Amino acid sequence: MTKGDENKIDVFQSRCLRQILRVKWSDRITNSKVLETARMETISGIIRKRRWKYIGHILRKEADSDCITALTWAPEGNRRQGRPKTTWRRMVEKERMTTGWRSWQHARTIALTRDEWRTSVEALCATWREVDR
Repeated sequence: MTKGDENKIDVFQSRCLRQILRVKWSDRITNSKVLETARMETISGIIRKRRWKYIGHILRKEADSDCITALTWAPEGNRRQGRPKTTWRRMVEKERMTTGWRSWQHARTIALTRDEWRTSVEALCATWREVDR
């Protein structure tokens, strides 16, 4: 999911929450205040958290699992000329690198203990929430 996709989802969520809470445009209330009033977080943040929880589930599988192969597989060859598309794997690789996990093996050692994985995913999502604001 690209930044544009995340933005579209969050805009839709804010619009719906404003209708539910009956907030008029003339009230000049920020989206973060609307989310705080509704005691919710952005849908893009929820998706990001669930994605990393699922990746932890995949990393706990056996090493010869098809899921792990799909996660680490890099296709051969080049794309045609033009802007390269953001794929799910590329997005996850980029997020993994920003977290400080040097390799999938390093992430896998953390994922083997569920409690450690949960706390690290919660910490990651908390830092992403701060960056998104």
